[in-house]
Amino acid sequence: MNHAPIPPRLADIPPARWPRHLAIIMDGNGRWAQRQDLPRVEGHRRGVRSVRSISEACARLGLEQLTLYCLSSENWKRPQEEIDFLMHLLQKYMIEERATIMENQLRVRMLGRRTNIPARVLQELDKTVQLSAANNGMWLNLAINYGGRAELVDAMRAIGEQITSGSLAAADVDERTIAQHLYTAPLADPDLLVRTAGEMRISNFLLWQMSYAEIWVTEKCWPEFDEDTLHEAIANFAGRSRKFGGLES
Repeated sequence: MNHAPIPPRLADIPPARWPRHLAIIMDGNGRWAQRQDLPRVEGHRRGVRSVRSISEACARLGLEQLTLYCLSSENWKRPQEEIDFLMHLLQKYMIEERATIMENQLRVRMLGRRTNIPARVLQELDKTVQLSAANNGMWLNLAINYGGRAELVDAMRAIGEQITSGSLAAADVDERTIAQHLYTAPLADPDLLVRTAGEMRISNFLLWQMSYAEIWVTEKCWPEFDEDTLHEAIANFAGRSRKFGGLES
C-alpha cells in the first residue's frame, strides 16, 4: 500500500478518481535541445532524467501502470548517429537505473518487437526485466521498437496460427481473444494518455488499447515535464466524466 504524502494539487481528489494506468508519449526532446542551442542528443539525455523522476513519482502515487513510448518502429528512419545514441542511452538506463527500479519495486516489461535492437541492449533489458519480475509495485512498460499496427499484425498472426492448428475456431475469435494476444496482455488498458510538446496525435501508439482513454496534451517538451505537470494531468483526468458510450449517472 502506498503511504507517500499526497501532493497538494491532488489532496482534495480521491485516489479512486486517479488513473490506474497512465501512458505517455514522450515528445519534444530534440525541440527542447534546439531551443537551448544544444545538440538534439542532449535533449534525449535530459529526457532520461524525466523518465526517472516521473517513474518514481507515479510509483509514490500508487499508480498500477506507467507505459512510456520510448522508441517507435518509425524512429529507425532517423539519422544513424541519433539512433546509436538512443540505443546507448537505453542500455545505460537499464544498467544505471536497476537499483532505483528495485528500490521502488517496479516491474519492467518491454512492449514491441525485438528485431533491430542491438544484442547488447537486449541483454541488459532482459536482465532488468528478470530481476524486477518478483517485485510487487507498479508496472513500468517500456514501448521500444513499438508500433500499434505492428502489434495488431503480430496478434493476428498468432491467432491465425491457432486457427490453422485447430486449437482455436474462427467463430470464437472476439475482442477478448485479440486483447489476449497483444503485447500488453494481460494488463489493463490505459485510462489516461499524456502527450508532450503540444502534438495532437497518437502516433501509432497503443491503437487498440486507447479505445476509451482520456487524452491530455501539454505544450511542455518531455525534458520539461515534471511532477507538478504530472499532478496537473491527473487532476484534469479526475475532473472528467467517463461514460464509455453510456449515459452519465
